[in-house]
Amino acid sequence: MSRRGRVTIGVLIGVFLLFTLVGWGVNAWTDWLWFDEVRYTQVFTGVLATRLLLFLVVGLGMALIIASNLWLAYRLRPQLRPHSPEQATLERYRMMLSPRLGTWIALAAAIIGLFAGLSAQSRWSQWLLFRNGGSFGVKDPEFGVDVGFYVFQLPFWRYLLGVGFTAVVLALLGALAVHYVFGGVRLQGVGDRMTNAARAHLSTLVAIFVLLKAVAYVLDRRAMLLEYNEGAKLYGAGYADVNALLPAKEILAYISIVVAIAIIVFSNALMRNLVWPGIALALLGVSAVAIGGIYPWAVQTFEVKPSARDKEAPYIQRSIEATRAAYGLTDTKATPYAANNLVPPASLATDTSVVQNVRLLDPQLVSETYTQLQQVRGFYDFGSKLDIDRYAVAGKTSDYVVGVREINYGELTDQQSNWINRHTVYTHGYGLVAAPANQVVCGGQPFFVSGFLGDKAQEACSSQAEQIPAQQPRIYYGERMEPDDYAIVGQTGDRNVEFDKPTSAGGEQYYTYTGEGGVKIGSFTRRLLYAIKEQESNFLLSEAVNNDSKLLYVRNPRDRVEKVAPFLTVDGDPYPAVVNGRVLWIIDGYTTAATYPYADRVNLQAETADELTGRGTFQLARENVNYIRNSVKATVDAYDGTVKLYAFDDADPVLKAWNKAFGGDLVLPKGDIPPELAEHFRYPADLFKVQRNLLTKFHVTDPGDFYSGQDFWQVPNVPDAPDSGQKQPPYYLFTQFPGQEGPRFQLTSAVTPNRRQNLAALVSGSYVDGQPKLEVLELPDQTRISGPVQVHQQMTNNGDIRQQLNLLSSNQAQVQYGNLLSLPFADGMLYVEPVYVKSSNQDAYPLLQKVLLSYGDGGSYVVLANNLSDGIKQLVEQGKRAQGGTPPAAGGTPPTGGTPPTGGTPPTGGTSPPVLTGELAQAAERVQGAIAEVKAAQASGDFERYGRALKALDEAMTAFQQAQSAANPSTPAPGGSPSASPSPNG
Repeated sequence: MSRRGRVTIGVLIGVFLLFTLVGWGVNAWTDWLWFDEVRYTQVFTGVLATRLLLFLVVGLGMALIIASNLWLAYRLRPQLRPHSPEQATLERYRMMLSPRLGTWIALAAAIIGLFAGLSAQSRWSQWLLFRNGGSFGVKDPEFGVDVGFYVFQLPFWRYLLGVGFTAVVLALLGALAVHYVFGGVRLQGVGDRMTNAARAHLSTLVAIFVLLKAVAYVLDRRAMLLEYNEGAKLYGAGYADVNALLPAKEILAYISIVVAIAIIVFSNALMRNLVWPGIALALLGVSAVAIGGIYPWAVQTFEVKPSARDKEAPYIQRSIEATRAAYGLTDTKATPYAANNLVPPASLATDTSVVQNVRLLDPQLVSETYTQLQQVRGFYDFGSKLDIDRYAVAGKTSDYVVGVREINYGELTDQQSNWINRHTVYTHGYGLVAAPANQVVCGGQPFFVSGFLGDKAQEACSSQAEQIPAQQPRIYYGERMEPDDYAIVGQTGDRNVEFDKPTSAGGEQYYTYTGEGGVKIGSFTRRLLYAIKEQESNFLLSEAVNNDSKLLYVRNPRDRVEKVAPFLTVDGDPYPAVVNGRVLWIIDGYTTAATYPYADRVNLQAETADELTGRGTFQLARENVNYIRNSVKATVDAYDGTVKLYAFDDADPVLKAWNKAFGGDLVLPKGDIPPELAEHFRYPADLFKVQRNLLTKFHVTDPGDFYSGQDFWQVPNVPDAPDSGQKQPPYYLFTQFPGQEGPRFQLTSAVTPNRRQNLAALVSGSYVDGQPKLEVLELPDQTRISGPVQVHQQMTNNGDIRQQLNLLSSNQAQVQYGNLLSLPFADGMLYVEPVYVKSSNQDAYPLLQKVLLSYGDGGSYVVLANNLSDGIKQLVEQGKRAQGGTPPAAGGTPPTGGTPPTGGTPPTGGTSPPVLTGELAQAAERVQGAIAEVKAAQASGDFERYGRALKALDEAMTAFQQAQSAANPSTPAPGGSPSASPSPNG
C-alpha cells in the first residue's frame, strides 16, 4: 500500500474513533448530569465502574492468554526444518510475519480481547450479584445447598467457565496455526509430523480443555435442578436425572480428570505420540454418549415411563413447593365456596359492602369520555386507559376512576409543532381528574370531582368544588411522554411563556416552572453539550434558552425508574395519586431471577399479556424468570420528577444484594414510607397475572393429581369477544369477599376449569396490614355456576334482553360492554356488566345507558336495567316470585321486567310492563316482523334476501325510535343526548 493510502486509512480511522469517542463522552456526561439531578449518582458510577472493570479484566486476561500462547508457539519453533514443497511455500509467510511478529500477535490478541471485554461488560449485573449476594435461608432438596448459590453464584461461574473454554479453544487454534507456519507441525516430509515442543504445548492446551470439561460436569450437576423435566412437564431434576444422569455426570467428571492426565503423560513422558491421547479423548466421547446419554435414556424409557406417576411423584412435589415459594404463593389462602344459592336473596337490596361499591365505570371505555368532557384543548390527553384508585371523601372510602390531563405532543397542530412551541411553550399538563367508579350523572356521564381548570367546576354535571385537591396540579412528567419530548423551562425576569391552562374568561394563563427538577443548561458549555446530544442547534441559537433555563428529559415515569434502578423489572401499569397535595406516579418494581432450583419458569411478556396490553398498559420485556417479588414501590413526582424507591418486601434477598451493591442506601427502608402514600398502594397487576396463571396449575398440591392434570384451571377470554384469544384482564374493586372482615381494595379475576367455561374459582390479591395477601374462593368441581364468557352470552342472548340491546344499537349507535364483574354474595354469584352506548357521530363518547345483572348460574335470573339500584330491585323481585312459586317465563327464564310480548319499549322502572298502543305498537310489530324476516333469510342462505331483510330491519328500527320519541319526548333515543338530572347509581 502506498504512503498516501496508509495516511487516508489512518485519517478515516481517526475520524471514526473521534466521533465514536465524542458520542460516547457526550452520552456519559449527560447521563451523569441526569443522575446528579435525581440524586442517584451511585447508580451511574457503580454500573460504569463495574462495566469498565469487567471489560479490562476479562479483555486483558483473554488478550494475555492468546498472546502468550502465540508467542510461546513462536519461541518453540524448530531451528532446522526439513526441505519440502510445503516448507518452501510457508517460507514466504514466515518472511512476512517474522520482522513484525510482536505487532501481529499484539493486534490479534487486542482484537480478541476487545470482543471478550465488550461481552464481559454486559455481565455487570451477574458480577454485582455474585459479589454482593447472600443467603436465601432455603436449601435445595437434592444437594442441600442454599438457594443463594443458584441465584447469585451459579450464573457467573457458568459465564467464567464459558470464557475459559473460549480462551483455550482460541489459544489452541492460534498456537496450532503458528506451529504449522514455523514448522513445528508438518503435513509433509520425513520424520515426525510434530516436534516434541509443539506436542507438549498443544497437548497441554487440550488437557486444560478436558479439565475445564470436568469442571463443567460438576456445575452441570447443580444446573440439573434448573432444567426442564420432560417426564413430569415441570422444571427440576426428575427420577431419571437424579438416579441416572446425576451419577453419570460425576463419573464423567472423574473420567475427564483421568483423560487430562493421560493426555499429558502419554504425549510427553511415555509414548511421546498422539495415538494414546487420541484414544483417551475417544473414550471420553464414548463415555459421554454411553454414560451421559444412553443410560439415562434407558432408565427414562424402561423404568420411569411405565410408572411415571409414582416415579416422578417426589420430584413433582419438589417443583410444586419450589414454585409456590419462588412466586410468593405459599401463603395463598384457599377457601371453599359452595355457590349453591341460585335465587337472588332479599339482602341484595339492603347490602352496603358489595352492591353499594359495585364499579360501573370501565377505565378503558370511559377514557374517551374523560377526553371529550375534560380535554378542553386538543393537545390534552388522558391516554387509552385510565386507572383505579381509592380515596376517602367526606369520611367514606370509595374507588375512583382517575386520569391525568397530560400533554400529547402528537396532537399539536402544525402551527404549534415548531421547536419553540413544542419544547418551551407546551411543557406540561394540568390536573388529576377523578370520578367515583360507581356513580354516573347526566344520562351516563362520570361525576367529576377533581382536576378542574378553574377554582370551581363550570360543568353542571360535576362537583362544584375539588374533592381531591392537589396543591400542585401541573404535570411535567407523565405516561404520554416519549424519549424526545424534552422541555426547556425557566425564564429570566417576570415574563411567563409556558402555556398553563385556559381561563374561564376564554383567555389563557401562562406559567414559569419553579420546581427543583431539570438539568441546568444556562452555560454555553451545557448548551453545546445538549445541542450535540439532541442534534439541535436551537440550544445555541434560540433566545428561549437563557441563563435560568433547565432541561427536563426522561419524562416518562417508567423510564425514570428503570434508569434509576436498572435491576428492576417495572410493572406495565403506573398510576397517579394525589398524596399530600402533590400528584405522584406510583410504579411497582420487581426483583427477578431465573435460577431458582425446581421452580417453574415463565415468560413475563407472555404471562402478562391480555386485552389491555398496549392499550394504556406497557408490554413487559420477553424475560424468562422463575422467581419474582414486588420488592420496591417507586414514586415519581409529576411536577419535579423526584424519584424515590421504597423497600416494600424488605426480606427479599435479591433486593438486599442490589441495595448492598449500590452502597446500601439506594432503596429507602420500608419504615420511611409515608402513611398517606401507603394508603394508595395496590396489588400490582403484572405480578397478580403471573401468580394467577401459576395458580391455575399450582393450586393442586398433590403430586398424583398434578400429574393427571384433572383439576387444572385456565384464565377465560374476554367475555364479549371470546374468539379474539385475548385473556380477560383482572379488575380492581373496592368490595368485600366471603371471609373478609370488611371491604378491601383488591385485584380480582375469575378462572374456569381447563377447556371448560363454567366458573372454577375467584382469585383476589390485596394488602392486609401492609402485607400482600392472595386468596382463592374455590367452587366445587362439578359446579353449575357459569363462567364469564357463558354469563355474558346467556345475558345478551336472553330473548327479551336481546331485543332491548338491538334497540340500543343501530346504524347511528353501537353498544359497548364494560367490565363483567363476578361478585360472590350470599352463597351465590352476582354478575354485573355495564352497557355503554356510543353514537356514531364524530367525537362521540360512550355513555353508560344500562346495566346487565344476573344471579345464580348466569342464565336463570337476568335483568337489563336503567341503573344498578333498579336492577337489584328487579333481581330481588324475581327471587321473591321464584320462591313464591311463580312459574318462569317462556323458555325457562323468569320475568325480567323487560320488553312485553307485544314488542314494546322496555320500561324505565318497576316490574309491570306498559301496554303499547297506537303508532308505537305498530312500529314495535314492524320491528318484530323485520327480525323474523332476517332470521328466515339467514336460514335460507339467500344472501340477496338477507340484504333486503337487513335494510328493512334498519328502517323499522328507525321508525320505532321516531315513534318512541314522539310518544315520550323526555326519553332520549339511543345514542342521543343524555338528560341533565344526576343519578347516584347510574
